[in-house]
Amino acid sequence: MEFLTNEKLTIVGAAGMIGSNMAQSALMMKLSSNICLYDVFSPEGVAEEMRQSGFCDATIVATTSAEEAFKDAKYIISSGGAPRKAGMTREDLLAGNCKIAEELGINIKTYCPDCKHVVVIFNPADLTGLVTLLYSGLKPGQVTTLAGLDSTRLQSALAKKFNVMQNQITGCATYGGHGEQMAVFGSNVKVAGKPLNDIIGTAEFPESEWEDMKVAVTKGGAKIIELRGRSSFQSPALLSVQMIASVMGGEKFAYPAGTYVQTEKYNHIMMAMDTTLDKNGCTFKVPTGTPEEVAKLDASYEHLCKMRDELVTLNIVPPISEWSKINPNL
Repeated sequence: MEFLTNEKLTIVGAAGMIGSNMAQSALMMKLSSNICLYDVFSPEGVAEEMRQSGFCDATIVATTSAEEAFKDAKYIISSGGAPRKAGMTREDLLAGNCKIAEELGINIKTYCPDCKHVVVIFNPADLTGLVTLLYSGLKPGQVTTLAGLDSTRLQSALAKKFNVMQNQITGCATYGGHGEQMAVFGSNVKVAGKPLNDIIGTAEFPESEWEDMKVAVTKGGAKIIELRGRSSFQSPALLSVQMIASVMGGEKFAYPAGTYVQTEKYNHIMMAMDTTLDKNGCTFKVPTGTPEEVAKLDASYEHLCKMRDELVTLNIVPPISEWSKINPNL
């Protein structure tokens, strides 16, 4: 099996649990023969583990130098922010991680302005992705954020409920923000070919149980912290690698991604939409759903706007009217 590309893939935050899992997944999936592991804490131990795993047909560089890491990078995945801890929400990480995102964007603009695609996964991902896009100078379709993890959590919950394989739960999607304000869409879901809407409200799956499941899905990250004593690392690592693989020309990414949205209704925001990732980057459609689902999406958008506006107050980003001065693509 040949690599999808020989162009440079840089993994930011590579010394951490998410980053090290991304490195292993990228090598196992043969994404690139040219991988750079970057962290402010030395990722040399991760690089040595990868070499000792027998990944002997790829160049694996470890560095703490931003210039070395980003120079000529064509693809970037970043988990380089502070993780959630018990009792924290994604929003609690807003100010600190968005400053890290600003630095990430500036490094991209400085060292690899010809970068093809960036996946941002450190929380709150919708806002860190937005800040990265603004300061990187890249086009909107070139920066995406991890949102698919919410959809896989919905898929997993339904599969466990109905005792079927996860691939028999189709059409799962959550849209809007990657947080407890996300909009869970169930109207397109099928369970082993049967519409979920035909099952909701029956003795098998009462309406109240569906409502409880939706809430549980929005709190899926907190549940992992409860179960494992630390925030998710394997699932975000694999899904983010699958995202970057799709823009390299690999298999289609099966779930929604967070993307920059500017429509009549939703403006100057990064949020999960009905997306397609391919060699042209990310394109999206506004999802369709029931009036109740659309109302949830609208509420999620409003929540994201409040956090975006808080970034202006914190002087992390300027007012929206000035964004085009920093990034002419916005």
